[in-house]
Amino acid sequence: MTNENFALNLKKYADLAVQTGANVQPGDDVYLQIAVDQAPLARLIVASVYKSGAARVMVQWQDDTVKRLDLNHMGDDELDAVPPYEKAMYDYWVDQSAKRITVVSADPDNLGSVDPRRVARYNAGHQQAYARLSNAISSNQISWTIIAAASPKWAEKVFPDDDAAVAVDKLWTEIFKTTRIDKDDPEAAWQAHVDKLNEKAKWLNDQQFDALHYSAPGTDLTVGLPKHHLWQAAGSTNPKGEFFIPNMPTEEVFTGPDKRRIDGTVASTKPLSYAGNVLEGMHFTFKNGEVINYKADRGQAVLDDLFKIRGAKSLGEVSLVPDPSPISQSGIIFFNTLFDENASDHMAFGQAYPFTVDGGVEMTPEQRDHAGLNDADTHVDFMMGSAEMNIDGISKEGKLVPIFRNGDWA
Repeated sequence: MTNENFALNLKKYADLAVQTGANVQPGDDVYLQIAVDQAPLARLIVASVYKSGAARVMVQWQDDTVKRLDLNHMGDDELDAVPPYEKAMYDYWVDQSAKRITVVSADPDNLGSVDPRRVARYNAGHQQAYARLSNAISSNQISWTIIAAASPKWAEKVFPDDDAAVAVDKLWTEIFKTTRIDKDDPEAAWQAHVDKLNEKAKWLNDQQFDALHYSAPGTDLTVGLPKHHLWQAAGSTNPKGEFFIPNMPTEEVFTGPDKRRIDGTVASTKPLSYAGNVLEGMHFTFKNGEVINYKADRGQAVLDDLFKIRGAKSLGEVSLVPDPSPISQSGIIFFNTLFDENASDHMAFGQAYPFTVDGGVEMTPEQRDHAGLNDADTHVDFMMGSAEMNIDGISKEGKLVPIFRNGDWA
C-alpha cells in the first residue's frame, strides 16, 4: 500500500464507521460482516467497537471464492435449503438488537460464471432466512451502517488500465475522499453534510407533493407519492433515539412511492452490480405501479430472475441525488451500488422503508399496503439520473414545481 498515511486513515475510517455510522454505545452487541481479505480493517473496527464500550462483537466472515465454489458445486436440493443455525443466527441478532456494520468489497462479477438460475435459488432461500433481520433493518429497529473496502478484483474493475496494486491504491483514495476521511475532522464534516441534506428533505416534506415527474432521454415517468410521505436524508434514529448513518458515503434524499401509481418509462444510466453480475442498458415500462415490460443489454437472465421475486415488479424507493455531487463529478463508475447510487438519482425495486410514511413503522402490514408502501422479498437499487434529468413535483392541485433542472436542484 503506497497511499500516504494509509494506516492512519484506515484507523480513522474504522472509528468513523463505529462512532458516526453505527453510533455504538456502551453495552451494545455488534455484528460485523466483512470479507476475509479485509482482516486488517476488521481488527480495527472490532477494537474501535470495544473502545466504545460494546459488550460483544460477532464477526461474520465472507469470501468471494468460497461463495462462487458453493454456487457452482452445491447440490441442487441444497441451494435454497438454508441450515437452521444460519436463520437462528440472524434471529439472535434481532433479539439482541445488535447493531450491524457491513463492509462491502466483493468482485462485481464474482458470480458471472455461475448459472443465474442457481444464484436465484440460493438468494431466494437466504432471503427467507434473513426475513426477520431484513424487516428490522428496513424499519430502523436496529442501527446499521454500510461502508466499503478496496479489494483487488473490485479495484481492477473500476480502474482496468492500472495494475492491481495501483488500482487498489486509487480505490482506497476514492473511498477515503467520499467518506470525508481526508478532512481534518471527519465527524464534523459529516455533521455539516447531514445538516445540508436535512434541509433538502425538510423542504420536500413541507411541499407534500402528490407525485413526481421524471424527464430525461429514455425516461418519461410519473411516480405517485403516498399521503403523509416523509423524505429522509443521511441519517436515521433507532427506537432508543440513537442517531446513525446507514450508508457511508451518502448524497441522497429519498422516500417511498405509492406502489399503485407509477406509470411511464425509465432507463438506467449506470451499470448495476447485482447477484454477482453486472447489468447494463436497462429499460423499464410501468403501468399502474407495476413493470409490464423490461430489457437489459447485459444481464437479461439475471433481470428475469429478479422479477420472479415477490414484490420486485414495483418500486419501494425513489431518491434525489444531484449530478454535481462529488461521486458523480469524479467520473468514476464504481460498479458498486453504495457508490453509484450516490452519483445518480436512483429508484429501488422491491421493499419500501416503513419510516417513509408518517407512522409507518407502527402500522400493520395491511395498513402499509393501504398507504401504498410496497412489500417485497428484495430491495434492489438502480441508477437512472444524469445531468439531463429534470424532475417536477406535482401538487394535489396539479401545479408543477421544479425540483431538478439539468440534474441539479432547482
